[in-house]
Amino acid sequence: MVSQVTVDKIIEASRIEEVVGDFVNLKKRGASLLGLCPFHDEKTPSFNVSVAKGIFKCFGCGKGGDSVRFVMDHENASYPEALRYLANKYQIEFEETENTSEEQLVNDHKESLFILSAWAGKFFQTQMKETTEGNNIGLSYFKERGFRDDVINKFELGYSCEAWDGLTRQALLEGYQSGFLEETGLTIRKDGDRLYDRFRGRVIFPIHSFTGRVIGFGGRTLKTDKTVPKYVNSPESDIYHKSNVLYGLFFAKKAIRDADNCYLVEGYADVLSVHQAGIENVVASSGTSLTIEQVRLIGRFTKNVTILFDGDTAGIKASLRSLDMILEEGLNVKIVSFPDGQDPDSYVRQVGSAAFKSYIEKKQKDFILYKTSILLHDAGSDPIKKAGIIREIVESIAKIPDSIKASVFVRECSSLLQIEERILISELNKIRLGKSKRDYQQAQSAVELSESKLIVEAEQLANFSNTDAHQEKEIIRLLLTYGHELVNWDDMTETYIAPYMIANLVDVEFDHIECKMILEVYKMKIDAGQLPSEQDFIKHKNAAIADLVISLISSPYTLSDNWYAKRKIYVKNEKENLRATILGGIFHLKKRKIDHILKNIREEIQHEVDIDNQTILMKRYMQVKEVEKGISNFLGAVINK
Repeated sequence: MVSQVTVDKIIEASRIEEVVGDFVNLKKRGASLLGLCPFHDEKTPSFNVSVAKGIFKCFGCGKGGDSVRFVMDHENASYPEALRYLANKYQIEFEETENTSEEQLVNDHKESLFILSAWAGKFFQTQMKETTEGNNIGLSYFKERGFRDDVINKFELGYSCEAWDGLTRQALLEGYQSGFLEETGLTIRKDGDRLYDRFRGRVIFPIHSFTGRVIGFGGRTLKTDKTVPKYVNSPESDIYHKSNVLYGLFFAKKAIRDADNCYLVEGYADVLSVHQAGIENVVASSGTSLTIEQVRLIGRFTKNVTILFDGDTAGIKASLRSLDMILEEGLNVKIVSFPDGQDPDSYVRQVGSAAFKSYIEKKQKDFILYKTSILLHDAGSDPIKKAGIIREIVESIAKIPDSIKASVFVRECSSLLQIEERILISELNKIRLGKSKRDYQQAQSAVELSESKLIVEAEQLANFSNTDAHQEKEIIRLLLTYGHELVNWDDMTETYIAPYMIANLVDVEFDHIECKMILEVYKMKIDAGQLPSEQDFIKHKNAAIADLVISLISSPYTLSDNWYAKRKIYVKNEKENLRATILGGIFHLKKRKIDHILKNIREEIQHEVDIDNQTILMKRYMQVKEVEKGISNFLGAVINK
């Protein structure tokens, strides 16, 4: 269990913009920061970060919280795991009230896989640096490839010795379970009970998560035997999903954001060599074909991707069609291809860092134009092939969501393809029309499937309108926003707004569960001579309370200064007449409560047959009606007689 002192240190040190900024490219908008939500797919930013309040809130999917909650949600981490991550980030000693050993953490399945992977990474590094075989084979290989010690250490490169079960035996000896060894793919079981190492006799490239934890490995053989696969990678596990991982992203994300560009290469060695050349904003697709999830990962940090292709024409042509998904996500794509037989790794080693950077700057071409020239060259003078290429190019342009950008490419490709622009536009419109029809049909199917859900939601909305939840939430919002402000209204002595509001709500019973709980905390704290703050509720152990508070104090809108500065339009602020705002909130709630009471009395009168009881009820009704009249006079409402 983490000590409260440590928790307080971590919370105090954590800066929401820095924590979220490690995962999301944020841009300033008014008093907040804005970016693409990492929790759902979106092309228009709806993810807000409030530096002043220390919270994030997505107005698209509804996710919200503080720094700890962000790490928990993004990394699917437990509360202690999120605290540990933040402690490491801010170099805070992670003190626990109990000396919990790593062996005790095996009860946490996912954490056990992380711990074992971290141990294996250290084991491979030790094997390479502290054994004769590791030095002579593994370290020598990396040195021969020209990798410096700082790059070897930074990427935690290692070596797995030739012994059939060297890692497996050592892991079992240190108490790690064979089940976890098999699940991470470090160990393979054969012929029933025989265990052996997956990566034996290979140099090791650890694969890191977004937060820097080792989640898998890539192993390259140094043998020339054609029957031995060149690369072996970790299998899918609870902590490693290939389609969601980009090799090197943990080390590249800051550089990608700073450069507003991401270099995408094919292999592990390409990443290392390009990184070592001073281009640190480089990643690889981690041993798989590029996936939509990987494209969206890049899209969080930049809209610009530069793909560094190996000088293999057949491989380039095979990759072109799959890269259309990058265009579909609204990213700008450029291509750099290297001379035949060269890849980014070999080319940078051949020409050096300066010449390599210069080559990229001079040779990069826009993806659509590059694709057009490659396919045209392949078609030669064959008219049938050329017709097919024209359609393929137009299909790529149709993927671009920005119509202005698409029209520019139509004009450029018209010249390259030697075909009239209007013909390309006509073909483009046909493709888009077909897509629109398919999208419409899918939308219709979705509507039909969700019809019952919509009916249920409509019923829930109708029920909500009959409750006082909206007014009760408004009271809590006012308490959270202004409760700490000191006021001296007219004949009142100076007081804080929170106790003033609580005193005026003494006769009101809240129905909304979370609102009621928050109000009780206020009452209890005020009775003890304290004032709770919004942070007490943002970090509340009850997630429903934390979610409600974050929703209440967050807003997707910011009033621009230009309304007055440029247009001389003055927009009132609720703070200008704070007393009216506070009392308005209280009396609107009371009005709702009174309306419910009057409705109940009317129903009782209708069903009461005894004349005396009817008289008592009528008298009570008139008394309540007088109270309603006083409230309505304050609110300026019209009362029906």
